[in-house]
Amino acid sequence: MTETAASRVIFSILGVTVRPILNLMMRKEWQGAEKLPRDTGFIVCPNHVTEIDPLVVSHFLFNQRVMPHFLAKASLFKVPVMGSILHTIGQVPVERTTAGANKSLEAARAAIASGGGIIIYPEGTLTRDPALWPMKGHTGAARLALQTKAPVVPMAHWGAQEVFPPYAKRFYLFPRKTSRVLVGEPVDLSEFYGKPITRATLDAATDRILDAITALLAELRQEEPPAQRWDAVARQQKRPGRDLPADGEGAA
Repeated sequence: MTETAASRVIFSILGVTVRPILNLMMRKEWQGAEKLPRDTGFIVCPNHVTEIDPLVVSHFLFNQRVMPHFLAKASLFKVPVMGSILHTIGQVPVERTTAGANKSLEAARAAIASGGGIIIYPEGTLTRDPALWPMKGHTGAARLALQTKAPVVPMAHWGAQEVFPPYAKRFYLFPRKTSRVLVGEPVDLSEFYGKPITRATLDAATDRILDAITALLAELRQEEPPAQRWDAVARQQKRPGRDLPADGEGAA
């Protein structure tokens, strides 16, 4: 995204103040930065395991001289001071209504067209999988990718959940943890180009993206992912919240 002078100033301030704190909180093991596109706009799709994920992803991208731009809840843009900052640094408000969602996609498309990077969590919220594997996702990232043909860069990270577990109330800083990030090759969605953007097409493209993220996470964790992706809706887990039981079952 073409950055304004004000945006560059704010990002510089955040870089000077926030990066040292993150470096103290967690060691870094980052791989695959060379796979980030440098000559075109792109979509970054990470896994989502804890509320501090955006800090990890932002830290990684900022260090690669890519300004992180997220789709953020529209309500945050109405908060005094914070809303102004979010607008200034080019974050994209997400509305719940159909008209609002279309505006959000338009803003994201504009960011990509200008050569920027947009971070979209395909899962939409923290994973409800009790083992923290990527769960069944939403189709927003796939829709944007098929509409723009922008590269979709899968990203997996692991370790931040040890510092701040899902829905935790405090940080666990000692002993010092390691934040591990792995970037993969852009997901090949070319077989879907030119097809009607139906629900079936979007679901298939979303699965392709989540498969790539899951494979990267399996490499980081050195574990086999579950054969079937966790489906929060099928398990009647219709909203995120701090009432998630330890075994992941029965949360409202």
